[in-house]
Amino acid sequence: MAIEDEPQSLGVDLGAPPAIPDSARRRVVDLLESGLLHRYAEARSVGEDVACLEEEFAASLGRKYAVGLNSCGSSMFLSLLTTGVTQGSRVLMNSFTLAPVPGAVAHAGGEHVLVEITDDLVIDLDDLDRKARDSGARHLLLSHMRGHIADMDAVVEICRRHDITLIEDCAHTQGARWAGQPTGTFGATGCFSFQSYKHVNAGEGGMLVTDDDDIAARAILYSGSYMLYGQHRARPPEAAFERWKLATPNFSLRMSNIVAALARAQLPLVDERARKWNDSHDRIARGLDSLPGVRLPNRPQAESYVQSSIQFALAALDDRAFAAFLAGCKARGVFIKWFGAREPAGFTSQSRSWGYIADPHTPPETARILDRLCDLRIPLSLEADDCARLVSIVRSELARAGSAAKP
Repeated sequence: MAIEDEPQSLGVDLGAPPAIPDSARRRVVDLLESGLLHRYAEARSVGEDVACLEEEFAASLGRKYAVGLNSCGSSMFLSLLTTGVTQGSRVLMNSFTLAPVPGAVAHAGGEHVLVEITDDLVIDLDDLDRKARDSGARHLLLSHMRGHIADMDAVVEICRRHDITLIEDCAHTQGARWAGQPTGTFGATGCFSFQSYKHVNAGEGGMLVTDDDDIAARAILYSGSYMLYGQHRARPPEAAFERWKLATPNFSLRMSNIVAALARAQLPLVDERARKWNDSHDRIARGLDSLPGVRLPNRPQAESYVQSSIQFALAALDDRAFAAFLAGCKARGVFIKWFGAREPAGFTSQSRSWGYIADPHTPPETARILDRLCDLRIPLSLEADDCARLVSIVRSELARAGSAAKP
């Protein structure tokens, strides 16, 4: 493409969240007119939206139970509490993740043990094995960060060998699989997000899934069921609640009927959305992979991803050229998030800026990888021509930044 033919601006909002289906809009209006927004009621059985969503979500993964919560962060927090994390418990976690993950560990009173990542943006299995052996941790909170899935067979084996409870953060992998098995089904619990920029857009909301009677009962009680847990359609036996109901505080982490109505209408759309996201991702990936100095993570054959974003690294640019590249892309509507920034910005941060953990630092290999890591959202509205324009803008801004940096 000649310079004069290059697109001046992308012309697409890369931050556009998934659209809300008409059926969800209608149901929300019905709920607003009824005023029945809380999932529980003493006088009659309401909250069918949340109860049905939980039942359907659990069935979609082949798990026994799902508990609707106000966020994925709450799902991770309750997963840690219900599997034995107490004050000072050490918790292994990826050093590359988003702030709600270390936040959940801090909320549960745990101590963070940061594990390196690889150039493919997944947890480093050698470092995990080493720190699982040496740290004394009994929990791994594993983020499938930005949709990248580690070798789950190896992760499960490491956890088994070191007697570690696995909790999966699946905020970025709803609908994704490893070797045919859905994420969220490898660990004691799986944690999912319905925040606007995830695969189901309910504004906020989360889901905890498990096959364990006691974890499910405790999560329901912690969430704030007011002893009305019988209104859950998919729930553990009464005996599990009897064991815990008088010893479990109410943390008021419930999901509302409106959030459930929004999410429930979108569950059947996830597979089609995955096809659309992956089509755009793969088009952009092919284009970026052809550019000099650009590196994309490898995707193992066993990984079936659902990519609503794309990541790539630019190791060849110095600081000034990299800053010029980011600014040039932004000016043309290609908003790139940079996980290597010195200060947290929006939805990015590094563990060195988590001042509430015992040892705020970014492990060295992770710091190297994040130093030039670029991140782009992929809206469902993106078409093939938009993907081509995006790659063209990245290409031209890389060339400009490289030329400007030369003496």
